Amino acid sequence: QVQLVETGGGVVFPEGYNFTIYEIHWIRQTPGKEQKPDQGLEWLVHYHKSSRNYYSPTIQGRFVASKDSSNFYLQMSNLKAEDAAVYYCVRTFNHAGRMTTETSSDSAGSSAL
Repeated sequence: QVQLVETGGGVVFPEGYNFTIYEIHWIRQTPGKEQKPDQGLEWLVHYHKSSRNYYSPTIQGRFVASKDSSNFYLQMSNLKAEDAAVYYCVRTFNHAGRMTTETSSDSAGSSAL
């Protein structure tokens, strides 16, 4: 049976974070693909500034993204063996046609950052 393991309280927003210009995504990388950055990446959630979330069909109804004033969370339930992965929280910033990303990750099998 797959167990839910929480290894942190959340991804802390950097000082000066402005949610009106940044958006958050969750992605994951399956085990064994870590040495191949272009393989095994799966998009999971797009957390939009309008608070409307977009979920991958593979996690729809099982994972919920949320935030408070200083943290961003990914709550997981009904975990499956295929959910074992390295999970990344990606902050995107789009300004004048240029997009940059910053990532934070947690180890395989973890459920939240």
